[in-house]
Amino acid sequence: MWVFLAILAVPLIEIGLFVTLGGAIGLWPTLAWVLLSAGLGLFVLRRVATEGVLTLRQDMTAMGDPLSPLAQRAMLMMAGILLLLPGFLTDFLGLLLLLKPVRTLLIGLAARRMKIVPMRGPTRPSQQSDVIEGDWREADDAPAPPRRDKPSGWTQH
Repeated sequence: MWVFLAILAVPLIEIGLFVTLGGAIGLWPTLAWVLLSAGLGLFVLRRVATEGVLTLRQDMTAMGDPLSPLAQRAMLMMAGILLLLPGFLTDFLGLLLLLKPVRTLLIGLAARRMKIVPMRGPTRPSQQSDVIEGDWREADDAPAPPRRDKPSGWTQH
């Protein structure tokens, strides 16, 4: 229910802000703001895409915790997407997400609500091992030639 209300409320808030702020600052500054924020959003998305692979590889080789840098990149991508969308509310939220202290605060709040459960393998008796018993034989590389002394069975004689 809350998601539906949010989906409905965001465009209505954006329309209200466009009318109010657009009337206060004028048409051309409003259009310039929308285009500049979309350009900034594209710049952020492109930078996250190009630098993300390199820094993730460095984080993995340093054996650090990769979850925090991944969460930071996800927040930066969300900031780029919000800046790309036209509107003053989404631009404000996108600009907030560009600030590292805000991203760190949101990641900390999300981490407190998450519960880490260790992954366990399938349950099995402790005496059982991973060895599978079986028989084997070597296969010839060349197939045996077909026998010509008996009919194939496909034709009736």
